[in-house]
Amino acid sequence: MTAARLKLHVRILTEDAIAFGPGKAELLEAIHRTGSISQAAKSMNMSYRRAWQLVDTMNQCFQSALVETQTGGSHGGGAVLSEFGLQVLQKFRQMEHKAKQTLADEFAEMANYLK
Repeated sequence: MTAARLKLHVRILTEDAIAFGPGKAELLEAIHRTGSISQAAKSMNMSYRRAWQLVDTMNQCFQSALVETQTGGSHGGGAVLSEFGLQVLQKFRQMEHKAKQTLADEFAEMANYLK
């Protein structure tokens, strides 16, 4: 028997899109780490096009851009999280943590029902 584990997915939805979720949080963390949407996408085995679509969705859904980009040139382009983007990412991770803490007792009880 494999030990049960709690896997919770928190998502923030708007009328037409998933504004934020675990995958987008991971992408922001990768952009923050690499300074590049392209490098972040590579590190996640994701196409650049898909990563750009996710960034664009986030930037459209929130009051301010979460990711700011600089176009290429002699020094190359890049991407950074805005201060607002860092705040959104931190708040989302806090929400995930609180949700897991809140459900820990119920999950432990539910795990007892499994074979």
